[in-house]
Amino acid sequence: MSNHPVATDAGRVQHSPGSVVVAPEGPGRWRGDLAWVDGSLVPRDEASVPLSDAGFVLGATVTEQLRTFAGRLFLAEPHAVRLQESLAIVGIAAGLPLDAVFAAAADLAARNHAARPGWGGDLGVVVFVTPGDLPAQVEGRAGPPRTIIHTFPLAFGLWAAAYDRGSALRSVSVRQVPDTCWPLAAKVRSRLHYHLADREAHSAEPGARAVLCHDDGRVSETSTANVAIVRDGEIVAPPGADALAGVSLAFARRLAAALDVPWRTRSLSMADLAAADEILLTSTPSCILPATRLDGRPVGDGRPGVVYRRLLAAWCDHVGLDIAAQARGCAAAP
Repeated sequence: MSNHPVATDAGRVQHSPGSVVVAPEGPGRWRGDLAWVDGSLVPRDEASVPLSDAGFVLGATVTEQLRTFAGRLFLAEPHAVRLQESLAIVGIAAGLPLDAVFAAAADLAARNHAARPGWGGDLGVVVFVTPGDLPAQVEGRAGPPRTIIHTFPLAFGLWAAAYDRGSALRSVSVRQVPDTCWPLAAKVRSRLHYHLADREAHSAEPGARAVLCHDDGRVSETSTANVAIVRDGEIVAPPGADALAGVSLAFARRLAAALDVPWRTRSLSMADLAAADEILLTSTPSCILPATRLDGRPVGDGRPGVVYRRLLAAWCDHVGLDIAAQARGCAAAP
């Protein structure tokens, strides 16, 4: 991938970064953020997808979410590879080369982060591609695919406490979407099953996340994270046939290898999670968190475990930042 920013249509860039930045609405939130729409920078509040777009009408949207550290994209290359694979599965041809799209994402993240001088937080960065207009809603005319990039301040308050306290998980009746509907390898916005699963989990335990399983009982993932367990010092994670290949999970595996922590891939059951010494949750915004409760019972001794703490420390060393301290600091900011 190129590291250079993509050129935009200067005729459609209505505002420079300096001219759109206005008074903050709260910590890390500015009305003047920019978004990138099909090659052009626009004020974020003006970025939109038409009601006739198949991404809205059918949920046929391919997406990736990244995060920044100090305003720079983290793990951009594997996210770009996964987006390309998802587009191929869904059959959408992006209107621009993905190296240009991700260069634009890096430039946009740097602009929006730089507009917050002295801010200690970081951004979520979303890239999504839609098929364009659904002909049935525009008098039979098909339109070109749409690609949009936008950023937002990471909502650290949602998970800051979990680095030290852990998260709660719940088994639910909602199942993972089978491969006969669409392959797990496609990261898409069709996520009604996540919504229903988390509603069920929240009704059983407020704040808990659902663990989605396949019809045959294989553990897949939560609505926000990949799942792995630790048993007798070894990390065990589901294979690609069971869960979306997580970028953060793959990075955790790299860190585990550097720490000489054994890692094995095999299908997991809820019984495996219940018997685990630790449960690890990996995702782009939070990086890695421990799950310390499952169906109302403690996981292991009910506290974040040794393997989790080693992986978190290695992650912090790699990015040059205390990830948990950043989250706590931003969550506590007025």
